[in-house]
Amino acid sequence: MERNPSQTKIIAEATVFISLTVILKDVLPPIYHLPQGGSVTAASMVPLLWFSFRRGLRSGLEACTIYGLIHMALPGSYIVTPLQALIDYPIAFGALGLAGAFEKHPLVGVGIGITGRFLAHFASGVVFFAEYAPLGTSPVMYSIIYNGSFLFVEFLVSAILMYIIVKRGLLRVYL
Repeated sequence: MERNPSQTKIIAEATVFISLTVILKDVLPPIYHLPQGGSVTAASMVPLLWFSFRRGLRSGLEACTIYGLIHMALPGSYIVTPLQALIDYPIAFGALGLAGAFEKHPLVGVGIGITGRFLAHFASGVVFFAEYAPLGTSPVMYSIIYNGSFLFVEFLVSAILMYIIVKRGLLRVYL
């Protein structure tokens, strides 16, 4: 069965944006890397967010989830159980695709997408990484601080760059 040209174009575009994310997150060295995973990167979430705004919620969720699966399979992934891997990779990164529901409000979309990613990492941190919390620190607080420390910076960088992309009229370039 042959796909129609618009589906082919979306799949090709998703491949390019996912590839850009792989380069920015998995090939380039992180600016800061935390011991049990998580890092501040060279704006690695921007291509996934950009694609989600361009193609909408469904395509955004699909592309971001695929990236999560790719990231999970690459060296450097921090996996302790299959359920944790599912939460920290395809679910967490897939949540970035939620931004696609906010095309008219990209900064809100960036916040929603990164909050979704944070919530997945937070849940994983409480359940699977509580043993790393310093003595006397609740696993909930530890997970909030640990995951919030890098995702807040990622949010700031992503929000600034998406603002520039939108203001320059690049969101829909070559659509």
